[in-house]
Amino acid sequence: MILRFLAVMVFLVLLVPVAALASRSAEREELTDAQLLEVLAQEGDNRHDPQLGVATYYASRFIGRRTSSGRPYHPDKYTAAHAVLPLGTAVTVENLKTGQKVAVTINDRCRKRSFQLIDLSRIAAQEIGLWGKGAIKVRIIPITKKEPLQELLAATKE
Repeated sequence: MILRFLAVMVFLVLLVPVAALASRSAEREELTDAQLLEVLAQEGDNRHDPQLGVATYYASRFIGRRTSSGRPYHPDKYTAAHAVLPLGTAVTVENLKTGQKVAVTINDRCRKRSFQLIDLSRIAAQEIGLWGKGAIKVRIIPITKKEPLQELLAATKE
């Protein structure tokens, strides 16, 4: 009897309010730190999750042209273009067939598509075996210094 009561209380206190508030991002500002942590733990942060997609590389006609970050494209720098990842994000791009990896920084935008696409600089394309192939299947893994959930937990302890 007591266990059933405790189970119902846990459900009502934790799960019902969090589930209701999680569906509306505008209401997240009203959540307590504990409730926000619970929502983030349930949803995850998909910007930091690995993505499967297709990698291509910049054509030589783009050499010297300005990227979205304002800097000119240089084929010998480890840079890339991505549709949605924030500019300045460091990512590891892994060739799914060979396992070769390269770390690049997102400094440009490419057109949004139904699949994840990343355009690599020439040097990065050569390093993972893409150069001369046109396109390959890759895993795109954002490199984060700290996990967002870990940062929130540390902030609530202070």
